[in-house]
Amino acid sequence: MRNRRLIILILLFLAVNHVQGQLAGSHGNLEIKLNQGETRVETTETGALMVQVSTKDLARFKQRGYILYSDLGAKGDGKADDIDAIAATHALANQEGLTVKADPAFTYYISGKARTAVIRTDTDFGSAKFILDDTQVENRKMHVFLVASDLRPFVPEGLLSLQKNQKKIDIPLPGPSLITVTNSAVRRYIRFGPNQNQGHAQTDIFMVDQNGHVDPNAPIIWDFDQITDVTAIPLDEAPLTIKGGTFTTIANQEESKYNYYARGIGIRRSNVLLEGLEHRVTGEGDHGAPYGGFLNFSDCANVTIRNTVLTGHKTYQTIGSAGVTVSMGTYDISINRAINIRFEHCSQTNDINDPVYWGIMGSNFCKNLVLDHCSFSRFDAHMGVANATIRNSTLGHMGINAIGTGTFLVENSTINGRNLINLRSDYGSTWQGEFIIRNCTFIPLGGRTARPILIGASNAGQHDFGYTTYMPERIVIENLHIADSNHPVNYQGPVIFSNFNPRIKDDSYHEKYPYVRSKEVFLKNITTESGMELRVSDNPHLFKELKVVALSDD
Repeated sequence: MRNRRLIILILLFLAVNHVQGQLAGSHGNLEIKLNQGETRVETTETGALMVQVSTKDLARFKQRGYILYSDLGAKGDGKADDIDAIAATHALANQEGLTVKADPAFTYYISGKARTAVIRTDTDFGSAKFILDDTQVENRKMHVFLVASDLRPFVPEGLLSLQKNQKKIDIPLPGPSLITVTNSAVRRYIRFGPNQNQGHAQTDIFMVDQNGHVDPNAPIIWDFDQITDVTAIPLDEAPLTIKGGTFTTIANQEESKYNYYARGIGIRRSNVLLEGLEHRVTGEGDHGAPYGGFLNFSDCANVTIRNTVLTGHKTYQTIGSAGVTVSMGTYDISINRAINIRFEHCSQTNDINDPVYWGIMGSNFCKNLVLDHCSFSRFDAHMGVANATIRNSTLGHMGINAIGTGTFLVENSTINGRNLINLRSDYGSTWQGEFIIRNCTFIPLGGRTARPILIGASNAGQHDFGYTTYMPERIVIENLHIADSNHPVNYQGPVIFSNFNPRIKDDSYHEKYPYVRSKEVFLKNITTESGMELRVSDNPHLFKELKVVALSDD
């Protein structure tokens, strides 16, 4: 009998240690261990987190299917720093495949400690509030939350070159993947103006299926004679959902320089739904460093943001690279190297026509960006977007700013910017493709005194942007109302195109880098409050070869 009890004790000891071995794990600067005592989170001398998890608590978490932040020690009183408990909760949930839930009605204070909570499982912030204190941040480049994948990037072998619009790549892949390629020998987007620079290495991002077929809705847009860097990121097939939560940022008080803050939610995983979040900003004074997006998307695809409220940041000025004063771009939405990003039924807390606040959105190297039923101060694509859609939406004082390729569709929307669509002059005012504008209202300068211009551009033809610059080859405008009643004296009516180069008055002007003009414009049912007709341009010589076609009602 005594020997039997001894054997049972030995087996139990081995079982406990076996469970501990299964559970224990290292997560960067965080380690999880199982114990028979209390669940607690401790910080080591090196700043790492040690998470001690009670076997009983773990069994309870698994039985109910989720973990609360308070389960790992979060106070939620709006005063005690809860970032360690929050990071530990997500780490444990990630390891065990459990949902994370915020405690209802809690207010979590998050200090500027260099700690990121990594989200890999469904998360419900619910009715909880989060205070992000950016007044003393240890590492401004670290996100507070990082939505990450369990799938790891890899370097595929055998991809040596690519052609524009190539349909298939012949390399082995484990499954559908997001591919990013670079040719460091070629410079694109060589910026012109106050924020001038030497451009960026040629970059493209595209999706392929397991057999290497390129998604035709996000085509390859450059020729690559060589590829100096390539990364493949497996696409997550299972959806991940993050919902709820009211987040308030106490703004940083840094000097107004280009020291971007990343303090928010970074999304680095594909197939994600963010729904019902709210972000507010407080504490902005007469100076501060800019923000790189409370929602910051990169290296991801197929992400939807729904029923979410964000906030434009106050505009501060600094000295740009050309030695003159510039307004710093600062964003609540930043999208880089991403495909199929959709905003549905989203808005912002501050007035979309208040110029005190910078436009809420910026993007680079993206494909298929969509705003649907949104009210934002700006849509913007800096270093190119391939295909974009704005529908059922209202854009504020900074309007639509973009360069890129493919189709830009604007329909059932109201635009309050200086132009209906502004082609960014710092990148050559280029769009290689077509514009389709349907059932829209254009209120130039939000109703202030203006001379309405539908397509704004500026390109003297003397700067090398790293590519041939184009105006949209084909433009279709149907059922557009132009609210031009508040116009200056000597007003002659709205124009389709701006006078992008006033120095071109005849054929004697030489464009070192020619700006390729639009070929066709199709018009139907254009109305103005002034009663004046829509004209081509204040400089008709620029568009002497343009074909303007009036569409019938048939």
